[in-house]
Amino acid sequence: MVHLHAVVAASAEVAATRARGSKVAAIAGLLASLDAEEVRPATALLSGELPGGRVGVGWSALSALDVAPAPRPALGVLDVAAAIGELRDVSGTGSARRRGELLRQLFGAATAAEQDFLLRLLGGELRQGALEGVMLEAVARAAEVPAAAVRRAFMLSGQLPATAEAALRGGSAALAAVRLEVGRPLRPMLASPADALDAALAELGACVVEHKLDGARIQVHRSGERVRVYTRALREITEQVPELVELALGLDCDSVVLDGEALALTDSGRPRPFQETMARFGARGPRDEILRPHFFDCLHLDGADLVDEPLHRRLDALARVAPGHRVPGVRPGSAREAAAVLDDALAAGHEGVVAKDLDSPYAAGRRGRAWRKIKPAHSLDLVVLAAEWGHGRRTGLLSNLHLGARDPDGGPPIMVGKTFKGLTDELLAWQTAELPRHETHRDRWAVHLRPELVVEIELDGVQVSTRYPGGVALRFARVLRYRPDKAAGQADTVDSVRAMLPGGRVPDEKLEP
Repeated sequence: MVHLHAVVAASAEVAATRARGSKVAAIAGLLASLDAEEVRPATALLSGELPGGRVGVGWSALSALDVAPAPRPALGVLDVAAAIGELRDVSGTGSARRRGELLRQLFGAATAAEQDFLLRLLGGELRQGALEGVMLEAVARAAEVPAAAVRRAFMLSGQLPATAEAALRGGSAALAAVRLEVGRPLRPMLASPADALDAALAELGACVVEHKLDGARIQVHRSGERVRVYTRALREITEQVPELVELALGLDCDSVVLDGEALALTDSGRPRPFQETMARFGARGPRDEILRPHFFDCLHLDGADLVDEPLHRRLDALARVAPGHRVPGVRPGSAREAAAVLDDALAAGHEGVVAKDLDSPYAAGRRGRAWRKIKPAHSLDLVVLAAEWGHGRRTGLLSNLHLGARDPDGGPPIMVGKTFKGLTDELLAWQTAELPRHETHRDRWAVHLRPELVVEIELDGVQVSTRYPGGVALRFARVLRYRPDKAAGQADTVDSVRAMLPGGRVPDEKLEP
């Protein structure tokens, strides 16, 4: 039996280093020591997640706890999973009292270090740095299987604990047995930025160039008369989008999995702001907005899985099943034809285009070079680390944002700049109300936040700088929008920021502030 204190020690070791290899080694060592039934809950704990998902425990209940710690470690990983399961099952009259009893029992059996770990875990503040990429690499090392096999199984299952269990219990054969299941969301494939359309075309060769819509990512699954719709973060929104369900049921097929974007449109057919589409996903029943899907990939059709097929075959399948709902695009015969697609996209109010290698399979979770997005202006998705109180007409409002890029080695976000530009009166009011809900502490000048909120920043470029820990600074940065569809682990990395420098690299002597 592996005790919780071993997980706590591994978590602390991961948090104490920025070296990716050391993080992987610490996690892999623990995973290799687990019994078969401990793999799922321990993987969740190491990832900063609750085994089995969320429980109905808020900060008010946690902050009210005052339980003396146990003198020595005794809690096992399975004990913690069972206690969390009991908390999740509590409902009805007297549920608050019963949850309090269960929490006191759990914390009374935990040492001081374990109590601190559990408090941060249940409160959603566990940030030990074991991000998905590090966890997947550690799983591969512990199970002695190829990392590519682990990543593929994770893409298809969408569940890290289940992927770890398959790898550690069954090895490569169990990972290979993981298949696409209609009704279970896949992790989405992502595009990486390109500086110019001509450069992307030269790099990709035979490709398709499609409009890059300013919509919200959706994944639509249909099996017979059953339809499920998911967001980019794999959250189910089926009940909130009855028009998408109706559309899927009208397709000429028995089963299908489609990847695409949904847009909220004005009466004239122009796309509404992204935030309005996301708000539509949170509403139930009919709404005034016109919600229209545009699909750009087909991952399954009538019993045939297509994720390993080249894109041109997936597009042929998409043309057969949903010809009236394709994202606009062409397979260009010339650079001039591709440039015309970009002009059309911008004229229609979209962000730009995406150029895609026609021979590429569907590979999720990593910003590879098979899909390249081209926008007239550069933009980055960054994490909000803090916000300073405004001056003048912004007195009393949270204004200047501290911005961090994701550490690809799993450490905390790395600050790369600040900006107060682009903030409308509406956004300033929203920030001032919302940001304190994510507060860790404040000082005279700013409110400091848990790294949870992602904001899209438009910028003219980056420059080498010793002012910020990342060794770079953003040039003429301005806020475009918040990204409620993205978690901090999906923000752009500091490597992506540095890649925007001429030559794509920060001199070593500039990395230390």
